[in-house]
Amino acid sequence: MVKLAPDKEQHIALLNTMQKFNEACNFVADYAFQHRIANKIALGKVIYYPIREKFGLSAQMTIRAIAKTVEAYKRDKSIKPKFKPTGAMIYDQRILSWRGLEAVSILTLKGRMIIPIRIGEYQKVRMDRIRGQVDLIYRKGIFYLAVVVDAPEPSKYDPIGVLGVDLGIVNLAVDSDGEVHSGMKVDKVRSKTTKIKSKLQKCGSKSAKRHLKKLSGKEKRFHRDVNHCISKQLVAKAKRTGRAIALEDLKGIRNQIRVRKAQRGRQYSWGFNQMRSFIEYKTTLAGVPLIFVNPRGTSHICPKCGHNEKGNRPSRDKFRCVACGFAGLSDYISAINIAERGIVNCPIVSGNFFRHTLSPQLQAHDL
Repeated sequence: MVKLAPDKEQHIALLNTMQKFNEACNFVADYAFQHRIANKIALGKVIYYPIREKFGLSAQMTIRAIAKTVEAYKRDKSIKPKFKPTGAMIYDQRILSWRGLEAVSILTLKGRMIIPIRIGEYQKVRMDRIRGQVDLIYRKGIFYLAVVVDAPEPSKYDPIGVLGVDLGIVNLAVDSDGEVHSGMKVDKVRSKTTKIKSKLQKCGSKSAKRHLKKLSGKEKRFHRDVNHCISKQLVAKAKRTGRAIALEDLKGIRNQIRVRKAQRGRQYSWGFNQMRSFIEYKTTLAGVPLIFVNPRGTSHICPKCGHNEKGNRPSRDKFRCVACGFAGLSDYISAINIAERGIVNCPIVSGNFFRHTLSPQLQAHDL
């Protein structure tokens, strides 16, 4: 994300251009939906000139508006796409060019403008990797350029073990080494924010509405930062110890879980998919192998004797095998089972000396 620093005149020009661009997208959407046309070339032959005359867009802006609309329409042809006035605007190399690390030349309805940019050290070292199109985004009165860069991917190494990771709500992540990443801070922020929002919504004054606007997205940003930090630590540990990471395949889990009304807010704000996506791209960048395993039974199978019974988990936090008496933190036990399934599912690791640590029952269950 590259922040733009336009002056007042440039800011107005960018905002007007963005609004006209999205008006044009809605115009294209109306025509495409009415005539059931989802081909941008066929659509362009009919409405290219009407768009230019009605909205004053340049040739390339018109092409980008048609392309953006077609992409949205193709996702679901039964629904007419709708675009907000400040929706993202697409720029390509013909209408945007970089002027080193100081500015960007960008086309508006008022012509070309040289707008200063504000970037940090993280962005500076990646500016030579910029590829393809750029999205102009408007957030809370500030313009940003969402830039696509090439990230070199190292080849994955041959792991000598597997780090199992159990994702949850009370504990956001627990690994098979016993390290616990608690969700207590996230719960506190969520609870505090919910109470404040409830009071402000009941008040309804102008001051309360300003406060609500200020709070918008605060909890989400905090949770995102926590997930970033945890995923970074897990990937760094796996790489340092030469292991792969094993996760449960939790797709569709929200449709399978039933909770009481009082717990729904907490349940549906669980960012397991975000955590998974962070771990996925971080393992790719670090060259760490990533394995997904079947989550069934990981919370109540004994990793010591292989006994599988729901009674092994008498409460959410406790695990005690009714057969051999092996006990421990339930999330930690789950992480051990995930690691063992990862060993079975990874052909490179399964041939190593780690294989003998699996119980015969668990091997039979997984295979």
